[in-house]
Amino acid sequence: MSDQLPRGVTREKLWDLPLRLFHWALAICVGAAWGLGKFGPNIMTLHFYFGYTVIALLVFRVVWGLAGPAPARFVHFIYGPATTGRYLSHLFERKPSYWPGHNPLGALSVFALLIVLILQVTTGLVSDPDDYVNVGPLADMVSSDTVRSATSLHNRLAPVILILVVLHLAAIAFYKRYKGENLVLPMITGWKLVRRDRP
Repeated sequence: MSDQLPRGVTREKLWDLPLRLFHWALAICVGAAWGLGKFGPNIMTLHFYFGYTVIALLVFRVVWGLAGPAPARFVHFIYGPATTGRYLSHLFERKPSYWPGHNPLGALSVFALLIVLILQVTTGLVSDPDDYVNVGPLADMVSSDTVRSATSLHNRLAPVILILVVLHLAAIAFYKRYKGENLVLPMITGWKLVRRDRP
C-alpha cells in the first residue's frame, strides 16, 4: 500500500487505543452533561454522574499527556509562534497537511478545550444554584462567595464549551471538504498519513 501514498508521505500508527477511547468517551460525556445541564430534568443526578466521568477522563488525559506515548504527550504538540505562523500561512492551500499529530491550530484547540473543561468540572463541584437540590458535592467546603462565583462561572462556561465543540466540528469539516484530509478516521483506527520530513 505504501506505493499508493503521495510522495514523501507515510502511514504511521499515531494514536494509541487508550487515547482514542478517551477522545470518544469525552465527546459522549461532555455532550450528555451539557445537554442534561441545559435541557435535562430539574433533579440533575445524571448531569452530575456524567460530570464525574468527565473528571476521571480529564485526569487520565493529564497523566497521559505527561507519561503516555510520544504523540499523546503535551510536549509533542506545543508549538512556538514561528511554527504556528508558518502553518497558518499555508492553511488555505487546497491540499492535506499530513501533519504528524496535532497541527498547531489543532493543538490550540486541544489546550483550550482541556482548560475550559477543567474549569467547568471544578466549578461544578462547588456550585449551588440555590435550589437546595443540585448542590455540588464540595460546595459546603468553601465560602458562600466562592460558591456564588463558581456557580456563575459554571453557567457562563457552558456556551463557551458549545462554541469550542462547534469550532472543532467545523475544522474537521474544513479539513475534509477543503483540504481533502480525513481527521476522523485516524482517531478511530489510530493510523494517520504523515509527512516523512517532520516540521
